[in-house]
Amino acid sequence: MRVVIADHPLITHKLTVLRDKTTPPPTFRLLVDELMTLLAYEATREVRVEPVAIETPVAPTTGVRISQPAPLIVPILRAGLGMLDGMVKMVPTAEVGFLGMKRNEETLEPETYAERLPDDLNGRQCFVLDPMLATGGSLAAAIDFLFARGAVDVTAICVLGTPERIAAVRKGVGDREVTLVLGALDDGLNEQAYIVPGLGDAGDRLYGTVD
Repeated sequence: MRVVIADHPLITHKLTVLRDKTTPPPTFRLLVDELMTLLAYEATREVRVEPVAIETPVAPTTGVRISQPAPLIVPILRAGLGMLDGMVKMVPTAEVGFLGMKRNEETLEPETYAERLPDDLNGRQCFVLDPMLATGGSLAAAIDFLFARGAVDVTAICVLGTPERIAAVRKGVGDREVTLVLGALDDGLNEQAYIVPGLGDAGDRLYGTVD
């Protein structure tokens, strides 16, 4: 598994505002969207392209376009939805699927409650969106889900992660073609399995608390 920490001053600046507990939800949502656009730029470095002949106003030339089948973007509900628009801005020809997963607060294991994906992902590049790589269970389960349907490689994009969770995901994916792109690497987890210093519960800060 290849790990990329997108260490850039603009990313760090926006993350600082995201971490601030006084940042209101509208600002939080805007910053997540902006951050996603920056992270998507890094995450799509290896997106597959094919040559295409065009004519400029001056002369014919050869450029590239994104290959078919189109990439598939998969936000993990619900917090991953806050990252979707920023990713689609960068790859507007991509298709979008959804995985609904939540953490069981007693076992800390992921539970899948919804999925909307093509039955056959043979030959597809997939991009999984999940703001927080905390326990890593949801992300690892999503990666397994996509490879089981035929995906050839998966890029996971997270705003924050921790060293021990990266190690856990790396162990889980084995030698499969997986890239993990992070906005920052934090210290670790507290006893409630929240990232420290982190930014709290990303879903609650995006959309409010839902009982």
